[in-house]
Amino acid sequence: MDSQKFLINANRRLLKRGLIAASIMFLFGFSLVPIYDVLCEITGLNGKTGQISVASARAADLSERKVRLQFVTTVNSALQWQFTPEIPEMTVRLGELSEAYFDTVNLALTPVVGQAVPSVAPGEASIYFNKTECFCFTEQKLEAGESRRMLVRFVIDPKLPENVDLVTLSYTFFNNPTATAKLVAL
Repeated sequence: MDSQKFLINANRRLLKRGLIAASIMFLFGFSLVPIYDVLCEITGLNGKTGQISVASARAADLSERKVRLQFVTTVNSALQWQFTPEIPEMTVRLGELSEAYFDTVNLALTPVVGQAVPSVAPGEASIYFNKTECFCFTEQKLEAGESRRMLVRFVIDPKLPENVDLVTLSYTFFNNPTATAKLVAL
């Protein structure tokens, strides 16, 4: 009888420890996304850019220095969209509020919701690339066959390192199946 009681108590302790360990692992995994976002924002890791207000952008110091800015666009294979920059490259003055346009067409036979994810290269330039307005801030819903001209308005900080003379702004559009499913259900 004592050995049976011992086994039951041992199993309960093991179960408690397992539940505690599983809870800790869940909380750790759940907290990784915000921690990663903060890390990317601070370090510019993964090409994430900053966001500032139009007033801040207009108040920025202007520089005589200019850099080339290239635009690269891709669409995830799960999304039947065409997505292109209106111009592949431009020269921008550091500290000056600039804008660029991108054209998108939904080639699918149904409405689709997409989300653009930006990236800046080289990575060291990303913390100096600040957007005041961008289509990437929100989901984009396009009806079947619909086309849209989308804007990104930005400022490149004059503190951009001198060794950077070419910046690449890249966007990848992804399908948002959850938002699309809600759209189709309506």
